[in-house]
Amino acid sequence: MKKLLLVMAAFAAMLPMNAFARGRVAVFVGPSFRPYGWYSPYYGMYPYGPYFGAPNAGQVKVDTKVKDAEVLINGSYAGTVGELKTMTLRPGNYNIEVRSPGRAPFVEHVYVIAGKTIKLHPDLHVQTPAPPPHS
Repeated sequence: MKKLLLVMAAFAAMLPMNAFARGRVAVFVGPSFRPYGWYSPYYGMYPYGPYFGAPNAGQVKVDTKVKDAEVLINGSYAGTVGELKTMTLRPGNYNIEVRSPGRAPFVEHVYVIAGKTIKLHPDLHVQTPAPPPHS
């Protein structure tokens, strides 16, 4: 069975070589015909003008010195700041939280717009522990 498959694969690979070895080349000489429903009278242009792709996602960029801080998007862990320098997200509302042990957490509600970049600068200052209660 394996030999048969190997022979068939070799035969299929040689088919294009056989077609080129024949030396037949078809040349059509005559007037060019370009229907206006497909192309405009101008070479290479489409009838409705050039087509440009539109972005369908936005970006959120987190800039902080604490690279091991955790990033949470809508309460779900996404990675560390060092791993996720720039995050590409679909348009919509997101709760971005950046936290690190011993530091004040950063929470921001953002609206991502397609093609735009939101830059966040979380200030993760060191939190001082609360003094023990007096009894």
